[in-house]
Amino acid sequence: MSYDSESPTPARRRLRGNLVIATAALVPTALAGWLVWQAMGGSGGQDDKPPRVLPLPSGPSVAPSGNARQPTVTVTATPSPDTSPAATPSTQSARPTGPLAGRVVVIDPGHNPSNFQHAAEINRQVDIGTNKKECDTTGTDTRGGYTEAAFTLDVSHRIRALLEKLGATVTYTQDNDRPFGPCVDERAAIGNKAKADAVVSVHADGAAEGQHGFHVILPALVNAGKANTAPIVGPSRELGERIAGKFVLATRMPPSNYVGDGTGLDVRRDLGGLNLSTVPKVFIECGNMRDSGDAALLTNAEWRQKAAQGITDGISGFLQK
Repeated sequence: MSYDSESPTPARRRLRGNLVIATAALVPTALAGWLVWQAMGGSGGQDDKPPRVLPLPSGPSVAPSGNARQPTVTVTATPSPDTSPAATPSTQSARPTGPLAGRVVVIDPGHNPSNFQHAAEINRQVDIGTNKKECDTTGTDTRGGYTEAAFTLDVSHRIRALLEKLGATVTYTQDNDRPFGPCVDERAAIGNKAKADAVVSVHADGAAEGQHGFHVILPALVNAGKANTAPIVGPSRELGERIAGKFVLATRMPPSNYVGDGTGLDVRRDLGGLNLSTVPKVFIECGNMRDSGDAALLTNAEWRQKAAQGITDGISGFLQK
């Protein structure tokens, strides 16, 4: 968005004895800046750069003269005498608008790009309700070296851009802004604390060559230790079914041929991120990074945008049901 400033008109000044009208053509201020958001990037999380604001160009500065005998140019920022509500700028920040205004979505980019540098920390065992499991893992990669962590951040950035256009408030569990993690139990806690209307954990699988397609992981009914998924099993399934349906339409990626019996849905009880969630949550494995056919799609920026669109459409449909 660009912001245009309208320059004030020069004031007329009455001098004793003679009327001297000094006019000056004020140089309008230039654009305040252009926020650059690269929603369609090249590789992984490197495509999504913070918006850059261009500085205001400096125009000619004219200081008022103290000598009344010399004509002067006075630049004033005094507002117009029109004080009607329409002429008075609002001091309140614009609230999000759109079909998802007021809804909170947490996007959980699977793995952290720096996890591989913190083996001891991510191997620490944490309680997931049914048992204990490692804090996190490094994730997988394609045979060409494109990492799952880079993929999940890239797709997550695209999802956020799409959801925010619909008015949703979007939070991440991590954005490559911490040295490792967070651990799987903390990822669940972030969604719970946000009182999210939906949480989606973005992943890509690391199965064998020839095993291809996507699948959505749903929480099983678990009531053990700190875990009680009874309140979220139903809504999480609906969220997952909607995402699976929209993902197929957007990407033309078929459901997994190795998980879910062709439904694109898989129910698990061994994932702390699901077991410990108190809000609707699913995982999506967008494809198999170790299969050459899937890898060709996962490494393609255009396809990743389609993946983000499919996931967003599923979330939007769930929240507007």
